[in-house]
Amino acid sequence: MNNRITISEIQPKALTAMLGLESYLATTELAAELKELIKLRASMINQCAYCIEMHTKAALELGVEQQKIFALSAWKESPRFDPKEQALLQLIDEMTLIHQAGVSDVTYQACINHFGEQQTAEAMMQTITINAWNRFALATKMQH
Repeated sequence: MNNRITISEIQPKALTAMLGLESYLATTELAAELKELIKLRASMINQCAYCIEMHTKAALELGVEQQKIFALSAWKESPRFDPKEQALLQLIDEMTLIHQAGVSDVTYQACINHFGEQQTAEAMMQTITINAWNRFALATKMQH
């Protein structure tokens, strides 16, 4: 089956609600570069080509180094990520793969230590939202 539903046409109110969440997240304190790393890393885990392309472009436009983007799929082995980014990336991995073991106390506490409660909550909401978008794009086979 090649033709899939277009959720924006069939469920426009749901799309409007998702876009409202995105509008809110754009106003949060978490650095824009970190928001794009969240979106890009979760999209890599979920293998969402549509979102990977979109968020790679956005990250580059924000000035994220190409080498950092290239290393993102193997961030645990890369020296390009500081401890704060490592804590965030671990949170993204654990939330995106929540069914495996949940979010560990170590990961949660590392994020609280680096970001505080407010920005940790913002990072969590950004992760939840991109995971929803990934599922939206993958289930409907969205293409550019």
